[in-house]
Amino acid sequence: MHWIYLSAAILCEVAGVISMRLSQGYTKLIPSILIFVFYGIAFTLVTFAIKKIEISVAYTIWAGVGTALIALIGIFYFGEELNALKLASIALVILGIVGLRVSGS
Repeated sequence: MHWIYLSAAILCEVAGVISMRLSQGYTKLIPSILIFVFYGIAFTLVTFAIKKIEISVAYTIWAGVGTALIALIGIFYFGEELNALKLASIALVILGIVGLRVSGS
C-alpha cells in the first residue's frame, strides 16, 4: 500500500506543478487553489509512504519521478524545447532513482 501512496503523491505533485503553470502567476483562481490542494494531498501521501519506505528512497523517487514527468509534460504538452542535453539529463535523473532504489533493496 505504501508504494500506492508514493505513486499517488507523485501524481498529485505533478498536478500541482501543472496547476502552477496554468495559474499564470496566481491570476487564475481555480488553478491557484488547486496548487495548494494537490500539494497538500501530495505531502500527506508521502507522509504515509515513508512509514514503510526508507525516507531517502521515497523522497528521491518522489522528487525524481516528479521532475522527469514534469520535464516530459513541459516538452510534449507545453511545447518546450527538446534537445539532447535535456533528454540525457532526464535519463540521468531516472538512472539515479533506479540506482538508489536498487541500493535500498
